[in-house]
Amino acid sequence: MHSTATPAVPATPETTATPAAPAPAGSSATSTHCPYCALQCGMDLVTGPQGVEVVERTGFPVNKGALCGKGRTAPAVLSSRVRLTEPLVRSRATGELTPATWEEALDRVADGLIRTRTEYGADACGVFGGGGLTNEKAYALGKFARVALGTSQIDYNGRFCMSSAAAAGQRAFGLDRGLPFPLADIPRTGCVILVGSNLAETMPPALRYLTELRENGGTLIVVDPRRTRTAEQADLHLAPRPGTDLALALGLLHLIVAEGRTDDAFIEERTSGWEEARAAAMAHWPEHVERITGVAVPQLRDAVRLFCGADAAMVLTARGPEQQSKGTDTVGAWINLCLATGRAGRPFSGYGCLTGQGNGQGGREHGQKADQLPGYRKLTDPAARAHVAGVWGVDPDSLPGPGRSAYELLDALGGDIKSLLLMGSNPVVSAPRAAHVEERLRSLDFLAVADVVLSETARLADVVLPVTQWAEETGTVTNLEGRVLLRQRAVSAPAGVRGDLDVLHGLAERLGHGKGFPTEPEEVFEELRRASAGGPADYSGISYERLREDDGKGVFWPCPEASEGGVAEGTPRLFLEQFATEDGRARFVPVVHRDAAEEPDAEYPVLLTTGRVLAQYQSGAQTRRVDELNAAAPGPFVELHPRLAARLGVGEDDPVAVVSRRGRAVAPARVTSAIRSDTVFMPFHWPGEGRANTLTHPALDPVSRMPEFKVCAVRVERA
Repeated sequence: MHSTATPAVPATPETTATPAAPAPAGSSATSTHCPYCALQCGMDLVTGPQGVEVVERTGFPVNKGALCGKGRTAPAVLSSRVRLTEPLVRSRATGELTPATWEEALDRVADGLIRTRTEYGADACGVFGGGGLTNEKAYALGKFARVALGTSQIDYNGRFCMSSAAAAGQRAFGLDRGLPFPLADIPRTGCVILVGSNLAETMPPALRYLTELRENGGTLIVVDPRRTRTAEQADLHLAPRPGTDLALALGLLHLIVAEGRTDDAFIEERTSGWEEARAAAMAHWPEHVERITGVAVPQLRDAVRLFCGADAAMVLTARGPEQQSKGTDTVGAWINLCLATGRAGRPFSGYGCLTGQGNGQGGREHGQKADQLPGYRKLTDPAARAHVAGVWGVDPDSLPGPGRSAYELLDALGGDIKSLLLMGSNPVVSAPRAAHVEERLRSLDFLAVADVVLSETARLADVVLPVTQWAEETGTVTNLEGRVLLRQRAVSAPAGVRGDLDVLHGLAERLGHGKGFPTEPEEVFEELRRASAGGPADYSGISYERLREDDGKGVFWPCPEASEGGVAEGTPRLFLEQFATEDGRARFVPVVHRDAAEEPDAEYPVLLTTGRVLAQYQSGAQTRRVDELNAAAPGPFVELHPRLAARLGVGEDDPVAVVSRRGRAVAPARVTSAIRSDTVFMPFHWPGEGRANTLTHPALDPVSRMPEFKVCAVRVERA
């Protein structure tokens, strides 16, 4: 991401990646994975006199026992004190949410959906999912929308995560997997360009890979408008103006061509489209790029020297360049940089995306996304429709076509979409132009929310369904490497709580489709295997039995089912022999720089960028219920440069108002020279008057439909 917590806050034991405590003598532990980010760090859970404790699991290769504060405190959200333990329905008499039985709650949800479908048609029913749902739940939710409801209107909050990187990867390589290589390859390369990511705070256990890279003699280049804790580790920090990452990548490629540093043999043998991409890049000469980005020409030349001087190199992107209205082209420009220098499809080289959400990868592979079927199949492909329909036992022609993307779906609420079933997401806090999205949610005829906690979105619902969470259920997730993992049930859920699969079964049964929606995760996964077989994300060779083996290290997809008597092999490293395109060649895509959807002007002269802080996660619905995390990150703030603070006459902790064309947010000032003087930063974890996404722009990337979270024009005032 382009941004997270201010570097001025010193690291504390609560906010660093540290080994968890060892298991107490004589205790038994259940192996599982952290419920938060896409590292899916391994951990063991032990139940004892003090409740549920996290203990280290050194055998898992991603984190080797190290955990951040969020992972170590994850069991706190299991407490009945902070989570939902019974269904709630909105009283028709008082308008308040009141406790109800499960039968009453499910009846109300089914009645609301059936009434909408009968009166307005199936597409008046919307479904919105989450990147934290297991593969089984994501698969079942997509099937429920298309088979039980018959609606095309399904998408999920993962659209806000790495959809631009996914689209760019598909265009260039023919396949999207966050990292096409294991994290363990990073220390073995010669140079990493890390674009718009602050791993030290968003994924602390992963920082060791960059530390090891430098210990091995490699170099680290960080691209970020803020001097974050990660940027402080870099050999070279480039601080471009927000929204100009595309120009920066094109300027570097221009220099690579001008200095004769291209790998012509690789371009000839393994790529197509180079001449068009080259011509587009050559229009971005260094001095022009300096004027756009604010990055000096000597720094551009230093970056080229470090990247091209290494025997192997990688580019890793995160939300900074991706959450833009030109995010797909921006990522494409960085991919072009890799292809032009032969840094793709070779050992210890390549382009990779650092997925954010816990199952952001698997969540879109198996049917939550508006245009995809399980196995990463395209909903518009007749062969894909026929295969999945055969597994589901339905007519291919009965499957609806592609629906709206996430923001477009939310924007249509109360208009074309009258009812919404929402699982595992909190768009009141996390969506762009959040005040508008909140108003759209309030305008619905019917809203049902299934969640672990009473989130800001759940508070608006007509029915709230309390569901199990990570430690209370078994299921698979797919981490940022494409490693499929088994999270095993460690504790029992409170008596009034049910699993999401039980919820979908109960609703499907009321809609006349109960037999197609089993409640056992392994049974759902077996069906997912068949549905994904032969698709780009082929899980057919993966089973629960296999995932329990080898200390639970997981299996990389694609993993087709082996021939009789053989063992299915996963694919840790993609593209070493050929790319996943029809001709096996990677594709250059010509791109040119263009401005953000909203540039500063006299009325709104400052740029806003948003992101995460170390001790909170996403919309904060769960982490804001953990005392230790709240002590480390108690609330929103506005990070601004001393020169801007002086012009406004504000000092540290003074209330500051940030105003955009969409609304106003107020939070204390944090004054630091670690940010550009033309930019302010706000974290997006909090609701209320400090809600950063009140301000953000919903302009969409034309390919990925990703909103422009990372840049918009604002003015800053004393509050």
